[in-house]
Amino acid sequence: MRVKPLILVPAALALVLAARVGVAQIEGGGGGVAPVDSSSDYEVSGVAVDVAAKDADTARLGGWRIAQRKAWAQLSRRLGAGGGAVGDSTLDSIVTGIVVENEQIGPTRYVAKLGVLFDRDRASAILGISNYVLRSPPMVVIPLVWSGGVATGFEQRTLWQEAWARYRTGGSAIDYIRPSGSGPDPLLLNFGQTQRPGRGWWRTILDQYGGSDVLVPTVKLYRQWPGGPVIGVFQARQGPDNRVLSQFTLRVGSVGAIPALLDAGVKRLDETYQGALRAGYLRSDPGLSYVPPSEVPAVDDEVGESVVTDAPVAAAAPTIAISVQFDTPGVGAVTAGEGAMRAVPGVSSATTSSLALGGISVMSVGYAGDPAAFKAALEARGWQVFGSGTTLRIRRAPRLLPPDLAPDNATAG
Repeated sequence: MRVKPLILVPAALALVLAARVGVAQIEGGGGGVAPVDSSSDYEVSGVAVDVAAKDADTARLGGWRIAQRKAWAQLSRRLGAGGGAVGDSTLDSIVTGIVVENEQIGPTRYVAKLGVLFDRDRASAILGISNYVLRSPPMVVIPLVWSGGVATGFEQRTLWQEAWARYRTGGSAIDYIRPSGSGPDPLLLNFGQTQRPGRGWWRTILDQYGGSDVLVPTVKLYRQWPGGPVIGVFQARQGPDNRVLSQFTLRVGSVGAIPALLDAGVKRLDETYQGALRAGYLRSDPGLSYVPPSEVPAVDDEVGESVVTDAPVAAAAPTIAISVQFDTPGVGAVTAGEGAMRAVPGVSSATTSSLALGGISVMSVGYAGDPAAFKAALEARGWQVFGSGTTLRIRRAPRLLPPDLAPDNATAG
């Protein structure tokens, strides 16, 4: 029997579409969003301004100028400096960004609610306070959202992941590692993985991201009726055992307010994780630490003694590639980081392979020896080293305050 060509066209088209769907699921195309900001700037949010001027542009610029002054007064009072005023030129030099939370622009009027970001080092120097921030070991974040009875992680882009991506984590005591949802993220970081307590596989996954532990912030959304109120039940979960640290509920009056609901939930969960860190609940799991292979000498079964051979001494260890993640607030930090790695004995090369100024860059280091020895050499040089194997995260050890200087206990919200 002959098959008509017109019948083969829909079948071929269906096969092509099915293949494309399968590839998209594996690659995780469009499944996530990269974090918008990981800097450690001070942030003052919710600054209200109402300015009238001759035109819209002048009113907007004037509103931003007033927002800087108000935000500086709030920041200085919050950090215990009394709320003293500084000049506009000084504010321009320490303000790193204006966040538009809500704005209404008219022909001659500007009404808005803004957030202002201040450079931590410069602002602390002007206020005369310490800018030291206690940070946790690096934690991989897997945001899970339950909606309609289905749990979604990085399989597709969600409002919950977007909320975590736009949250500014620089002022938090938790060192968050926020995957973007691309590449292997949908296959490695999903609901099924959070239900597996096996440390061996978790150790392999965390090494891929340079993390020491995992945090699983979860939200379940309950819609009362289409377009009506939405209730969110938030849980702060942690570790391979998926331990629940805290739970709370928030509510909004309409579906359009879900992003605001999730933003408030992220902030509350971050406060929960910081409280758990201060209370000692976020200790590193010993089962997630790197376990070097045991070296057992060869034994002769007959005589029960170690076998001694006349083989020559082994040649020098081969060079391995180690991925090192390090903070790069500026160009100088990149050069300094590469120079510090080249100064370690056994390092043959150190080149930045992924540059992210103002965030975390990745350096490829060629090292002749065992990764554990390289980690020990970095720690001996004053670095804080997290991770294991060929994926490491380094940070300069915090400088302790002088004994005659009182610590700064004010929080940076």
